[in-house]
Parts: sequence; C-alpha cells; structure tokens
Amino acid sequence: MALLERVTTLVRANLNDLIDKAEDPEKMLKQVILDMQNQFMQVKTQVAIALADQHLLAKKERETEVKAEEWERKAELAVDKKQDDLARAALERAIGYRDLAAGFKEQVADQKVQVDALKTALQKLQQKLEEAQSKIELLLARQRRSRAVTQASDAHVAMRSEDKAAAFDRMSHKVARNEAVGAAKVELLAENLEDRLAKLERDDQVERLLAQIKVQKGLTA
Repeated sequence: MALLERVTTLVRANLNDLIDKAEDPEKMLKQVILDMQNQFMQVKTQVAIALADQHLLAKKERETEVKAEEWERKAELAVDKKQDDLARAALERAIGYRDLAAGFKEQVADQKVQVDALKTALQKLQQKLEEAQSKIELLLARQRRSRAVTQASDAHVAMRSEDKAAAFDRMSHKVARNEAVGAAKVELLAENLEDRLAKLERDDQVERLLAQIKVQKGLTA
C-alpha cells in the first residue's frame, strides 16, 4: 500500500546524508520529524483498523463454525429419526457453513500478515522518529557551541596578536578533532554493546526452543 511505501522511504532515509546536503540542517530535520509524526499517526490508525478487522473476521469464522456444528447435530438427529431427506438437507447446510468458515479463516490469515507488516512499520518508524529527534537536539547543541566558540574567537582576535589568534585556532581544531575521535569511540562501543546484547537474546531463544523440543520428545530429566 502507498502508506507503507512512504513509511519505508522515511525509515530508510539516511539522516546524516540529509544533514550534510541540507542548506539549513535544522529546518530540514524539523520537517523530517513533522513528516514522520504525520506518517506515524496514519500507520497507527491503520494498525488499529486492520486489527479490528482481523478480530471481526475471526469472530465471523467462529460463528460460522458454530452454525456448521449445529446443522451437523441436526443431521444426526434426523438420522436418528430415520429422516434421511432432512439429514441430507442439514448436511448441505453444514457443508455450506464449513466452506464459509474456511473462507473466513483464510481472510483472517491474510489480515494477520497485513497487521504484522503495519506493526513492524510502526515500530521502525517510531525508532527513526526518536533518532531524528535526538539528532536535531544534538544539532542545536552544536550550533550553540559553534556560536560560543566563534564569539570567543572573535574576542581573542580583537584583543591579541595574530600569532596568538593562530594558536587559538590550532587549539580549536585540535579540540574538535579530539571530540570527533571521542564520539567515534563512543559510537563503536555502543554498536558493540548492541551486538553483544542481540547475541545474548538469540542464544536465549535457541536454548528455550531446544528445551521445548526436549520436553516434546520426553528427553527431560
């Protein structure tokens, strides 16, 4: 559906690339956040609607199954009363309801696939939205810091010689580089931590499945 395609585009968007290419990164990020918030609400509404439809289809499936069972009991009663014609008619009705229930069951399965896809899209969009919000906060902090550094630099240039101003500039570049190196290390550490946690979760899942299989096979102690 078109909505999921738009959401996928937003989720895949590389915010760092957008920031680098934008003439006004702050304005661009704010617009991205507005777009994501709008799409988030739309997807959330679609998830609720799709889930409600799934429940409705499941209810219809149960109702038709109950009716099929009722007509089967009526057919059995007719057989007991030696009314084969009534039994045949009742069985035809039962078969009709069984077929209808099978159709509802298929629709429920299809609807569940759609609901799961929407839920996944909603979760990813929420993560991307949180990422964008964090980036704009960092961007604003960088701008404030940049203005402070610029003002301090201008003051030093006005009060000190060119040599001292050049030394200040070199120091500023060195500090900026150290900040970048530190940020890169933190980012690498965070990625490594996420990988380790993901592996722990996968190992735990494997152990649970293995335990279930052993229980099913009667291999537990």
